[in-house]
Amino acid sequence: MRKTARISSVVAVAALLLTNALCGPVRAADADLILYGGKIVTVDSDFSIEQAIAVGGNRILAVASNDDILRLKTEKTQLIDLAGKMVLPGLIDSHVHPCSASMTEFDHPIGDMDSIADVLDYFKSRADTVEDGRWIVLEQVFITRLREQRYPTREELDLAAPKNPAVFRTGPDASLNSLALKLSGIDKDFQITDGGSGRIEKDPKTGEPTGILRGCKRLVKSEESGKKPTDQDRYDRLLAVFKSYNSVGITGICDGSASDSNLTLYKRMLQRGDLPVRISAQQYIDTIGPIEQIQQSIREVAQDPLCKGGPNLRIIGVKTFLDGGMLTGSAYMTKPWGLSKIYAIDDSEYRGVLFIPKDRLLAMVKTATECGLQFTSHSVGDGAVETLLDVYEDLSKAMPIHEMRHCITHSNFMCRESVDKLARLKVIALAQPAWLYLDTRTLTQHFGYDRLRWFQPWRTIFEAGGIVAGGSDHMQKTGALRSINPYDPFLAMWTAITRQAKWYDGQLHSEEVLDRKQAIRMYTINCAWALFQDKFVGSLEKGKLADFVVVDTDLLNCPTDAMRRTQVLRTYFDGQLVFKR
Repeated sequence: MRKTARISSVVAVAALLLTNALCGPVRAADADLILYGGKIVTVDSDFSIEQAIAVGGNRILAVASNDDILRLKTEKTQLIDLAGKMVLPGLIDSHVHPCSASMTEFDHPIGDMDSIADVLDYFKSRADTVEDGRWIVLEQVFITRLREQRYPTREELDLAAPKNPAVFRTGPDASLNSLALKLSGIDKDFQITDGGSGRIEKDPKTGEPTGILRGCKRLVKSEESGKKPTDQDRYDRLLAVFKSYNSVGITGICDGSASDSNLTLYKRMLQRGDLPVRISAQQYIDTIGPIEQIQQSIREVAQDPLCKGGPNLRIIGVKTFLDGGMLTGSAYMTKPWGLSKIYAIDDSEYRGVLFIPKDRLLAMVKTATECGLQFTSHSVGDGAVETLLDVYEDLSKAMPIHEMRHCITHSNFMCRESVDKLARLKVIALAQPAWLYLDTRTLTQHFGYDRLRWFQPWRTIFEAGGIVAGGSDHMQKTGALRSINPYDPFLAMWTAITRQAKWYDGQLHSEEVLDRKQAIRMYTINCAWALFQDKFVGSLEKGKLADFVVVDTDLLNCPTDAMRRTQVLRTYFDGQLVFKR
């Protein structure tokens, strides 16, 4: 249950929302900043291109020709000659986990890992560093991105860290060594009894657990080791992540699984005037336990004053987890995964893990809708996507769900019927092109090219009238390209218009490539719509907030490969320069 302390001081909340509110209208004569002589990509309904833009305070005064805009200058106006450079609306990432990502390397640096040897070397080095018996946990190194394309085995982890419980954890799944299994109480007789879903893989001959757990990392009784961060440590490291976002043009984000502690940090930043990105938050809801308790948790989210926040910080909805992961072998599919050495699957009928039965899911979505909250759920496999869309469709017969802008987080595997249903119901797909870029090699090797026909079918969604909002699922480390997953939006746009991937020759179903305007919309107005920010940002139009970026590349006309190398020269947030290269 959420703590009632969340809904506290009326005075403090009133002050926060006052800070969070829009300023009043700005007169045309108050032009503080003019950028001219460039290519202003407005991303308005016509995708019009202009030459210049004028800013007054934190608002856009006008976007028009050089002559029209320069008439607004005064002796106090700052003038910037763009020399032909392109200006875009501030870019938005529809799905990130910045608080956890910022703390990944707080205790010690974690190197890049491309192989099982890299993984085992990490466990060995940590075992040499920490005391015997202390837990060693490595998170979010996905097997699809290792050269061997498999989990480290229980035996390999035993050899690497014989005196320490060791956990290789990716998303909801994990591979454990013998000591970690023992301390977690998981043996050949262990049964899942907490009401949640999951699967303990066992050796078919001995019945002993292999060490691989699917969809039940909650059962691992790991303990944190290493130095403990202070509140100021968390604040400073989170601010560094946000400034890194600014460096690649990102001025808005959605925390895709927000906790109370995350929201507390964001509120402190907003109150201190340090917040350099706009944050929409989807509050995480635990779905294990009595359905009445879960529904009450959803209602308590709706009572939070931040649900009425302004464009800088606002809770927009709730987030659950419907299935496992495609990178770990637990996404819920309509057809069996198939036997696999990569994912260690030896059950020919295995379809993945569905965490929430459909009847319970329907009750959750209904409650969220009644409370005026957006609902979304981590849904990777086509079976999970189909289940969530069926619930949305059932509720749409009696409730105006389209007004809530309900989403599907990830929505990786789909079918034609799901695409059409998504568009018809006005449900938004929150997509991460980085997964196509990094994981196509393994996915095609396991599923085959034909079964991936409806993997991330963005063009078909666009043509059906649906909305795709781009994002990264940034979850570990800092750095636009070194992070897991990379949050460089220009790499993502390049992936969307090429459908090319690392370690993979050719294109993954070229019929789903986007054109350049669609790719830009994915990271601007479409994200703004998904995050209830479209009245404020997402396009460069008179009266909107002045979030925009200057880039060194003409994204509409450059050679295709130049798009992924695009550099941000300047980032403006709320009319203020927050990054300059």
